[in-house]
Amino acid sequence: MTLYSRRQLLKRLPAAALCVAAPSLALYPLCGAAATAGFQIHDIDWFDDVRERAVPIRLYQPSEATARTPSPLIIFSHGIGQSRLGYSYLGRYWASHGLASLHAQHVGSDRSIWFGNPFNLVSRLQEAAQAKEALNRVYDLRFALTRLLKDPLGQTVQSNQIIAAGHSYGANTVLLASGARVSQDNIPVDLSDDRITAAIVISAPRFYGQNAVNSILEPVRLPTLHITSTEDNIQIPGYFSGYSDRLAIFSAIGSERKVLAVFEGGSHSMFTDRTLTGGAVLNHQVKEATQELSLDFIAQVLNNQESGIPTWTIRHEAILSKVIA
Repeated sequence: MTLYSRRQLLKRLPAAALCVAAPSLALYPLCGAAATAGFQIHDIDWFDDVRERAVPIRLYQPSEATARTPSPLIIFSHGIGQSRLGYSYLGRYWASHGLASLHAQHVGSDRSIWFGNPFNLVSRLQEAAQAKEALNRVYDLRFALTRLLKDPLGQTVQSNQIIAAGHSYGANTVLLASGARVSQDNIPVDLSDDRITAAIVISAPRFYGQNAVNSILEPVRLPTLHITSTEDNIQIPGYFSGYSDRLAIFSAIGSERKVLAVFEGGSHSMFTDRTLTGGAVLNHQVKEATQELSLDFIAQVLNNQESGIPTWTIRHEAILSKVIA
């Protein structure tokens, strides 16, 4: 793996390459979709009869996706206290570049936990972090994916080109679906979904109640993209996870094909749809850079496209702490 710095990249790349690096990674072709392609949004309230659990979803569907020209699919898992409506800056961006984006809502750890008696908030947060809900979140993704592929809408997505993405608690969910193995009663539990081909992991904390991070994450063999910032700290009542946890997660991943991008400063919630946290200017810059980097990673995984990370690093050098690829 390589630790990129601006000075090293300037030496490696010719001037002409730097000139063509300036346009957005949006110009990279995916599914033949133009950078300004339209999309539709579908909000559907599904229900898993087996678990007796609601699984609301939002699907961002590229307009050009059809049964004859299906699009790759990203299935997204939100952080604690969020919903299917969140992370729209990613869903809209991906869909406008020819990638369907399915956002599942986890009803046991969604925005409903913020409502109710404020004196019980800590207990609601702790309940949402327990093993039962952690497992249910993975089952939510599995159910939503299966349900979509059986739906007429599913005919417009490529079932062999599926990438999982998530933020915070959702990043943990994605890692479990990608091969991470937590233990129950000292027995490793395999929740991997072999339909997933790669993972985008944003601000992943350590697994709640689990300490053996290396043994948990070593089984993950899929390509992974990790995104964080030096001030990416999770601080909610009864729980704290610092930036160092994001680095530990990256280091423990068993896959040799992994990328880490660390922004300077910021905050944990700047990766949500909130626009001011971490600083209004930096917030916008990080969102834009995250969109571009995720698209480049997806193109590498699905299209065997040459990495655009070196030029991306130069373009966003002012807001980056480090990049390992």
